[in-house]
Amino acid sequence: MLFSVVIPVYNRPEEVDELLESLTKQSYKNFEVLIIEDGSEEPCKDIVKQYEESLDIRYFYKENSGQGFSRNYGFERANGDYFIVFDSDCLIPEHYFETVTQYLKKHPLDAFGGPDREHESFTPTQKAISYAMTSPITTGGTRGNKKHIGTFHPRSFNMGISREVYKKTGGYRITRMGEDIEFSIRIIEHGFTTGLIPDAYVYHKRRTDLSQFFHQLHFFGRARINISRFYPSELKLIHTIPALFTLVTLVLLTLPFWAPFFFKISIIPFLALFILIFAHASIKNKSVEIGILSSVASFIQLTAYGIGFMEELVVKLRE
Repeated sequence: MLFSVVIPVYNRPEEVDELLESLTKQSYKNFEVLIIEDGSEEPCKDIVKQYEESLDIRYFYKENSGQGFSRNYGFERANGDYFIVFDSDCLIPEHYFETVTQYLKKHPLDAFGGPDREHESFTPTQKAISYAMTSPITTGGTRGNKKHIGTFHPRSFNMGISREVYKKTGGYRITRMGEDIEFSIRIIEHGFTTGLIPDAYVYHKRRTDLSQFFHQLHFFGRARINISRFYPSELKLIHTIPALFTLVTLVLLTLPFWAPFFFKISIIPFLALFILIFAHASIKNKSVEIGILSSVASFIQLTAYGIGFMEELVVKLRE
């Protein structure tokens, strides 16, 4: 079984170096790597050259078109039976392809995904952001949960599709703003089987500071509304929770000025939530510092997503 690893890149040569280094350590060797430089001003071509002897690797430079269409560009040139998509800010554990191969032999899938985890080398902020994005308290554990509710929708930071899936679907229809969700929905609509491979995880570094994290989650909130332009029924009640949290937070901030008694009552469950996050993250990571940062990151996650969600919803309603 040959895997084609397709990696779109935009101005991240250092991350590509780390990602490729992790791929050289794979126990299963039957894979090729396609680096798709998406109009970068800081190209990684010289980095890629350093791995030409240790990896079956090809480098392509193209005009900027966004990550979705850059992945399609790679799919068109891939030779594998399965196409694997990684984000450039991922590190791949050495057992990844071995794990996927053994799983697919026993449980054939047309498309699959895996969880993300934090690596021991991550900074405290990166570990806190990883916690906010994967914790059952903050996201319900929907990212990489073995007990995922409903049909599994693979996400493009760690995603695999068969060659047949690409031939039938044509790949990504949109290039940004929820492109992976839209693609997963269409894969399922075509009748292909999807599933989570729990042990096919990657170490996803995400953003390196909380400001970047805010902008990323703000974009995710907008993307959820963008998906509803194509699939209105995919906008679920659960997707409104960050927006509701944001609105409740804004109301709480005003209560001391006109209803101090209700503020004292209402603030209790609010504080309880973040004390729970702090305690859980501190214990999980064995670090009070990460516990504190995780509380901050979780607040940013909810409010940034909520603000982006509401902003794009207003735009949609005006269309």
